[in-house]
Amino acid sequence: MDMSKVYVMVTICSRKNMPRFVECYKDYNVEAADISLGRGTASSDVLDLLGLEDDEKGIHMSLVTEETWKNVKKGLQSKLRIDVPGTGIAFIMPLSSIGGKRELGFLIDGQEYKKGDESTLKDTKHELIVAIANYGYNTQVMRAAEEGGATGGTVLHGKGVGMKRAEQFLGVSLVSEKEVILIVAKSSQKNAIMRAIMDKAGVDSKAGTIVFSLPVTSTAGLRILEDSQDEEVDDENNN
Repeated sequence: MDMSKVYVMVTICSRKNMPRFVECYKDYNVEAADISLGRGTASSDVLDLLGLEDDEKGIHMSLVTEETWKNVKKGLQSKLRIDVPGTGIAFIMPLSSIGGKRELGFLIDGQEYKKGDESTLKDTKHELIVAIANYGYNTQVMRAAEEGGATGGTVLHGKGVGMKRAEQFLGVSLVSEKEVILIVAKSSQKNAIMRAIMDKAGVDSKAGTIVFSLPVTSTAGLRILEDSQDEEVDDENNN
């Protein structure tokens, strides 16, 4: 299901500040989200530039429409004074696709959305597939993804928020403890991987997985993918 003007909003702040951000987002109908736990690992110079101390972090991830982001950004500036160093940072990334209309309805519940033209980033060579599953099912998700052509992934532990209306959209009860599986794949493999996850570990299974993808504009360190891409370029040059 291709998307336009729908974004993944990522917020990084100290864990003690996360409840303030969650409450602020609720004012703009941004309730369904996943919160993962992390720790600042950047150099002191980078941390100073961001205004974030090297402490335990919360990573809040949710879907927003273009109009919602405009309002949320204003709210962050006026209500939380996010421009003051040390408060936190928030940014958005364009959504490429999402596995199912029910899932979209749940994730942007209450936000106004009208489908427009497909994103101009649809021709990117790689995609980041994000699968949010119930805790303890990352192996099932990865096995499904591998059957679809994935070569590996990274698992983060998180906690779902705004899940109280899940049954209205998905017809299933989602537990609050979550695992976030991140998979980078070639764009040509994205649909097969997402379909395999939906079929074998989707919302109708115990894994309860919601999956969506983001366009990746550049990569570094992805040797398997880069080697494959280089082969494609060589083939083009030889033709």
